[in-house]
Amino acid sequence: MNPIYLDKGSLQIFVTAGENPSPVPEARVRISDPASGSVLEEVYTDSSGQTPFVELPAPPLELSVVEGSADQRPYALYNVTVSAGGFQTLHLGGVELLPSGRAIQRVPLPDATAGGFNVRNILLPPHALWGAPSEKQPEDEVKPLPEPEGLVVLPEPVIPEFIVVHDGRPDDVSAQNYWVPFKDYIKNVACSEIYSTWRTEAIKANVLAIISFTLNRVYTEWYRGKGYNFTVTSSTAFDQSYNHGRTIFEEISVIVDDLFTTYITKEGISQPLFTQYCDGRRTQCSGLSQWGSQALAEQGWETMNILRKYYGSEIYLKSAEKVEGVPLSYGGEVLSEGSEGEAVRTIQEQLNRIADNFPAIPKVPADGVFGPATRSAVTEFQKIFHLPQTGSVDFAGWYEISNVFVAVSKMS
Repeated sequence: MNPIYLDKGSLQIFVTAGENPSPVPEARVRISDPASGSVLEEVYTDSSGQTPFVELPAPPLELSVVEGSADQRPYALYNVTVSAGGFQTLHLGGVELLPSGRAIQRVPLPDATAGGFNVRNILLPPHALWGAPSEKQPEDEVKPLPEPEGLVVLPEPVIPEFIVVHDGRPDDVSAQNYWVPFKDYIKNVACSEIYSTWRTEAIKANVLAIISFTLNRVYTEWYRGKGYNFTVTSSTAFDQSYNHGRTIFEEISVIVDDLFTTYITKEGISQPLFTQYCDGRRTQCSGLSQWGSQALAEQGWETMNILRKYYGSEIYLKSAEKVEGVPLSYGGEVLSEGSEGEAVRTIQEQLNRIADNFPAIPKVPADGVFGPATRSAVTEFQKIFHLPQTGSVDFAGWYEISNVFVAVSKMS
């Protein structure tokens, strides 16, 4: 079984009907030790398909924050078994839990009529900083763009609605392709590549490098220009670690929500910088050292100083002006109690549609007036989707409401 840990972390299970966002209430969730099989907790999901956060033992904090200290795995592993009427039972192994943080594990239950076995087993792979390392293939920071008569080159980078992830090396024709919403992809990669226990400035630096790396692949059509039908691979020898269905850490998720349209670039180029990175301990590269960034943050370095150490003093941050797949872009004004206008009406209409699937969110009159009822609806949405519960709608809240609205609308 897991060693005897004195530290604690919190784990929530979010159960949905397959890959769509529709919650499954009253699902039975058992959390067990992977070695002994003993059940540690049994809980049920609420109307939003979520369990309470369950406190569980986790390794000492220093194992995941200090380079060279992790001869012992720095996170705990748990097994999760979920069952509900009308669905196949799913056993999920390798759910990660770090100390002093909150982990969210989504469990998409297959419909009972989907065919195959009544019980499905999924084992999640180890974290990239703990699993077997891959040697990085060096690439130029600035890429040649597609020929004008070929693929379309956008005048400015945009945030795509989806990233098509090839789950293997580029030449592995047997590997599956996943269509992943852009922000979900960034969260998955960040949670696969770094630890949520790191300093906030280090997490921000790594998230910005991940976003820039991804947008460079998108903007330059790197793989499509080579005849492939995907955006990026999950092979760390070529790209970034992506583990479909992995545990998401709330501390990283909140930072991605704030930064997902921001990328690193340089004067004189139109593309996001190709920001290679490596762990800096087992593998070396010309870009950012992941463990090195954490060490610098521990010394008090700010995000931009960390990035400039690895990518040069001339880099700067830029925000993409367009986000694809959302009905309306963020207008720049924080909406709070007392706000009025069409932006408020848009939020009210979207929350009312989301409430059809998540009934814990109270429905409100779509009158364009941000009153106490709208504040309550926003706060409940923020609670369910792991945003700071401010009751107001900022950049992160606007796009999360938009993304969930689009997802539930597609189910109609």
